Amino acid sequence: MIADGVEDEEKWLAAGIAGLQQNAFYMHRALDSNNLRDALKYSAQMLSELRTSKLSPHKYYELYMRAFDELRKLEMFFKEETRRGCSIIDLYELVLHAGNILPRLYLLCTVGSVYIKSKEAPAKDVLKDLVEMCRGIQHPVRGLFLRSYLSQVSRDKLPDIGSEYEGDADTVMDAVEFVLQNFTEMNKLWVRMQHQGPAREKEKREKGRNELRDLVGKNLHVLSQIEGVDLDMYKDTVLPRVLEQVVNCKDELAQFYLMDCIIQVFPDEYHLQTLEVLLSACPQLQPSVDIKTVLSRLMERLSNYAASSAEVLPEFLQVEAFSKLNNAIGKVIEAQVDMPIFGAVALYSSLLTFTLHVHPDRLDYADQVLGACVKKLSSKGKLEDSRATKQIVALLSAPLEKYNDVVTALKLSNYPRVMEYLDNETNKIMATVIIQSIIKNKTHISTSDKVEALFELIRGLIKDLDGNHEEVDEDDFKEEQYSVARLIQMLHNDDPEEMYKIICTVRRHVMTGGPKRLPSTVPPLVFSSLKLIRRLQGQDEGQDENPFGDESLTTPKKIFQLLNQTIEVLSTVPAPELAFRLYLQCAEAANDSDLEPVAYEFFTQAYILYEEEISDSKAQVTALHLIIGTLQRMHVFGVENRDTLTHKATGGSNLPKTCSKNCKCCSTNVQCDAR
Repeated sequence: MIADGVEDEEKWLAAGIAGLQQNAFYMHRALDSNNLRDALKYSAQMLSELRTSKLSPHKYYELYMRAFDELRKLEMFFKEETRRGCSIIDLYELVLHAGNILPRLYLLCTVGSVYIKSKEAPAKDVLKDLVEMCRGIQHPVRGLFLRSYLSQVSRDKLPDIGSEYEGDADTVMDAVEFVLQNFTEMNKLWVRMQHQGPAREKEKREKGRNELRDLVGKNLHVLSQIEGVDLDMYKDTVLPRVLEQVVNCKDELAQFYLMDCIIQVFPDEYHLQTLEVLLSACPQLQPSVDIKTVLSRLMERLSNYAASSAEVLPEFLQVEAFSKLNNAIGKVIEAQVDMPIFGAVALYSSLLTFTLHVHPDRLDYADQVLGACVKKLSSKGKLEDSRATKQIVALLSAPLEKYNDVVTALKLSNYPRVMEYLDNETNKIMATVIIQSIIKNKTHISTSDKVEALFELIRGLIKDLDGNHEEVDEDDFKEEQYSVARLIQMLHNDDPEEMYKIICTVRRHVMTGGPKRLPSTVPPLVFSSLKLIRRLQGQDEGQDENPFGDESLTTPKKIFQLLNQTIEVLSTVPAPELAFRLYLQCAEAANDSDLEPVAYEFFTQAYILYEEEISDSKAQVTALHLIIGTLQRMHVFGVENRDTLTHKATGGSNLPKTCSKNCKCCSTNVQCDAR
């Protein structure tokens, strides 16, 4: 049936075009012979093809454009006739005798254009006459195209300031009144389309209406181009009249499109100065209107306007733009109880972006937006809607992108509260975004309090959340842990006491990571601690001379004790080979600090791992090489300790070697030719 309908429509269009072209041919012949009556006769018959109701808006538009081209030629003929002495008033009255009203009004608009140009009557009188007479067409599609034609032929003839048709002092108001009246009638016709026809064709009508929406919107564009429409007139007349029509039409498609048109066609400074009026209409729209997109586009335009020049920023403060937008969004969310959660978060995300652009120094505003978002999310628990989680990631990423500084984001008290509503997987994604921002911008995080707040934010990468043990991609997991390791290496403070606090804070979080994470996160923690030890070399002697014995003072001994406990945890993961290497690193650092007992203890722990945990023969050989190499570099040991360690190394070197012969010497430790 659909295929048949499309085929029939093509036939009707072809028949309409054929009839139009035939009458246009005779009209041209009459024009060439200066036969006015025949020209009017055939032009009326040509325009009668537009009376059809069988075509969809898209097909009707094709027919209309062909008629429009012919009418432009007819208009040129009328101009020539007036130059030859034909009275334009007589011509204006002559076309009123056309038999059918639709051709009559098209001809009237065409002659009216010439009438205005002749200046034999004030433009406002002719325009008022035309816009009133167009009420005679109440069929939605035919009426829309007729009024669109009227708008097209009159747009360069409006009595505007500086125009040749300016007229008296009230001239601009006459032009505005004409466009507003035409807009109002067109919108009524457009809305009426939705209610004509059977319910089963509703989707088809919606498609047709979408195709015709630009005809209505062009009126608002014409309004925005009128020079005489200044801020006062826009505020007092234009915007209230347009919004009244938008709210009263109670049509979802019309309300969304027209609100978007208002935002797009009028200047940004007008929006800023009339923000309260514009926003007051939002809660009055139909609940099904996608108001989040409308407000988001408004805030985007205002953000770009603020970014265009620092000189306009005082205007935003003067009109209290943030407060008005914040209140409006709250009212819209409250009024639209069925608004999905992702829509509400999208609104807050747009508001935060606006705030960061316009008031970058007001962190309290940004935190207020995040707090409002938390309040909305509080009744939802963990979000499962992917659209909502994407919006939250966008919301949380906005401060990072604006400030290029995680430290600033950490000042927002509601920032971590918003992250709590992300599911585990998205929480990890957001944590990765935060770390990447730190690495990219080389952010300096230098206090234990900030480190604590940061590691709370990225805890999804530090440990399993809520007992989550889902299978993850091994490569992704390693990449996540490498990023955490890089972050640990970036933490620094020149004050040893504060740096020690940072290390303790990181250790407390890292130790909760479990056996899979510890091999990746403990080494950077150990090496960060060893860096601090090298800065403190020689301080232990100073502490021994301290008469007060201040135990709070950070010393290499205290750090080594912490490292011993940390690596001991790693050795039970188990990751004995890694723990073994770290023990030797610590032993060498203790040697550089002249701490013989500490170095001996680390060597002892390394020997225990070597003897009890490292069983693979190749790994044993590698470990023995490391022991010997490290021991050679040690100068801190006395004779007794060195002899003990050397003896252990010598005893450990008596290892069976793998032979290529098929014998049992390697397992029995019996000498053979292969050994």
